[in-house]
Amino acid sequence: MKNAAVLPERAGASGQDTVPDRDPADGRTRDRVAQLLLQYGSATTSELSEALGLSCAAIRRHLDAMLSDGLVEAREQPVRGPRGRGRPARIFSLTESARESFPHTYDDLASAALRWIAQHGGPAAVSAFAAAQVAALEERCRAAMREAGDDPIARAQALAGALTAEGYAAGASAIASGGQLCQHHCPVAHVAAEFPQLCEAETQVISRLVGTHVQRLATIANGDGVCTTHIPTRRVPHRSGTDQPDHDMTDPIVRTAR
Repeated sequence: MKNAAVLPERAGASGQDTVPDRDPADGRTRDRVAQLLLQYGSATTSELSEALGLSCAAIRRHLDAMLSDGLVEAREQPVRGPRGRGRPARIFSLTESARESFPHTYDDLASAALRWIAQHGGPAAVSAFAAAQVAALEERCRAAMREAGDDPIARAQALAGALTAEGYAAGASAIASGGQLCQHHCPVAHVAAEFPQLCEAETQVISRLVGTHVQRLATIANGDGVCTTHIPTRRVPHRSGTDQPDHDMTDPIVRTAR
């Protein structure tokens, strides 16, 4: 099958070109257009036409489709001197969402930065960096937990909702020995696999937010499917002299997940 990008343009009832049904060839050509716009920063139809060896009409058809999909944006090309007849040329560039679709190396960059910190400042510097990174997360979660009260399990349930809003897909449940907070997604799992200080800083945040000592039982960074944190209940003296949990372990499981 011939490349759809070089087939004659179809004319609509108004005489203007219309965008035909898309096929894999169209997708490949638009990928090439996007790559050039990423490389150039911005370009006109004629510049893209020359670079790709396609007609301006074909390039305009692909740009119109990309405009409709929110992948490119256009602005008028500045004109120096007297403006000639006809419509001014437009300059096209990628939108932010289109740029985000290209591969990134954020994990590699973060790992390299932490290696540099470790080399020049030692493990303590990495821990300090990790604590600083989760400080803003802690404040946002704390604000979302203001109505949770003092009970650690209730606070864990509120924290699960706050973490879910941050993209962690978290859930909290009551179990026989207290409570359990599960995070089904970790945004920094690949980096944390090399630098467990990130997990440790997050665990300390959970402890401060729920108001009691907690214990990490599993982490995604360590190869587990879920980050699991055990939250013991507070124990109060019972009339018989034995300690009893101050939380009803018959409470149903409460889960908050995205």
